[in-house]
Amino acid sequence: MNESYAEASVKQKASPVNLLIKALLIAAIIFVLLFGMAYFGPFSIVAVGVLILVCVLVFPYLSVEVEYVFCDGQLDFDKIYSGNKRKTAMRIDFENVEQMAPVNSHALDAYQNNPNVKTIDFTSRQRDIHPHVIIVRQGEQLTRLLFEPSEKMIAVIKQKAPRKVSDY
Repeated sequence: MNESYAEASVKQKASPVNLLIKALLIAAIIFVLLFGMAYFGPFSIVAVGVLILVCVLVFPYLSVEVEYVFCDGQLDFDKIYSGNKRKTAMRIDFENVEQMAPVNSHALDAYQNNPNVKTIDFTSRQRDIHPHVIIVRQGEQLTRLLFEPSEKMIAVIKQKAPRKVSDY
């Protein structure tokens, strides 16, 4: 039996929304600390405690790492929150994959202007990346997955499903 296994991971860049949430929570804590005692007295201590609790609960979900694991024809996309909590975001079977290629490949031209294709981004969201795209069919729905595989992962996937992987 020929087993094929490869993994890669990327840390996602914080989106502007995530940065805004962090800034607003920190600003709310500072505002309540500075002006809360004058207007609300001892209740401001409770408000600060609640805001700090909200920060402790929300901040880990704003720091995300994505791990890709390819094993024997299945590709798992796992999200790791704050380095310790793992959640499987998606699992695809390469029997359902129609095409895998670099993002600007001509092999993907047939799927470019299709409004019914749903896009899911599992990249690091950096400017200088060159992601790959997987077009997968789930029932009647086509999904376009963006991810950043390692060279080893591309080679292992190409070995397992050579007709579905394009280099150009």
